[in-house]
Amino acid sequence: MTVSAITDETWTRLLRERAECPNNFVEALSGRRRRALMGADRRLLIVAADHTARAIVAAGDQPFALANRRDLLDRLVRILGHPQVDGLLASADLVEELAWLGALEEKLVFGTMNRGGYLGAKWGLDDRMTAYDAEHVARLGLDGGKVLLRIEHTDRGVATTLADVVAQMRLLEERGLVCIVEPLPYVVDSAGLPTLDRSTDRLDKIVSIAAGLGANSMLTWLKLPAWTSAVTLGSATTMPILLLGGDPGENLDETLREWEHALQVSNVIGLVAGRPLLFPHGRSVGDMTERAVRLVHGVRT
Repeated sequence: MTVSAITDETWTRLLRERAECPNNFVEALSGRRRRALMGADRRLLIVAADHTARAIVAAGDQPFALANRRDLLDRLVRILGHPQVDGLLASADLVEELAWLGALEEKLVFGTMNRGGYLGAKWGLDDRMTAYDAEHVARLGLDGGKVLLRIEHTDRGVATTLADVVAQMRLLEERGLVCIVEPLPYVVDSAGLPTLDRSTDRLDKIVSIAAGLGANSMLTWLKLPAWTSAVTLGSATTMPILLLGGDPGENLDETLREWEHALQVSNVIGLVAGRPLLFPHGRSVGDMTERAVRLVHGVRT
């Protein structure tokens, strides 16, 4: 089946088959029509929807925006329905449901892997593999996996995460699958919680750490913020780079300008955007998807 919106009938059938025919979801995923990893222009636009597996459900000023599964699926179906949107990054529950809805035909699918560092947990930098693993990424016909590596200099949990990340990188490489590594600098705030550090100089160093992980880097891609310095994006590594989206809230225009600037760097191959596409402040999902398509692929449809 292929749908363009989540109607009452579709939603009722989804809930029924989740309970009565769960194999239908896995079969829809493993049997979907595949596509080449890179298209003719060697650029990719991927929609990210792995937030909920880490208890991230807020978007802008809406504290539970992503927690409404029917609404989230509806937005994802509309975004993935655009022919120039290349694929999805998500946890297994969303991947299966979107495959069942027919939204992943001829789309790339990347499975998120370490989601164990839940939002609000003081031990969050000990970020265990609680979602996909390399075996299931391969067996279910996904195109690769994605790992998050948050570096903070005082938390010993980072060492466990680092070892887990490298192990999954190796297992994906052995299966000929891409591993997207997202390295980010973190600090611990006054409440003892890990918090993103937007210091460009720290991020510049962490990019080099991520690029040097593992015994074989031929299938490693990096996922970096657009505010990474242009020098680092273009000079610190030869690896393919995808820009991440974040949650810009009201600062959507600033984020668009950052994307546009960073997409000019030669080894930046595209964009992985979640909340800016799913819940764009002051814009419709369709308008924002079209804007992202023009930035990445340079085409108007």
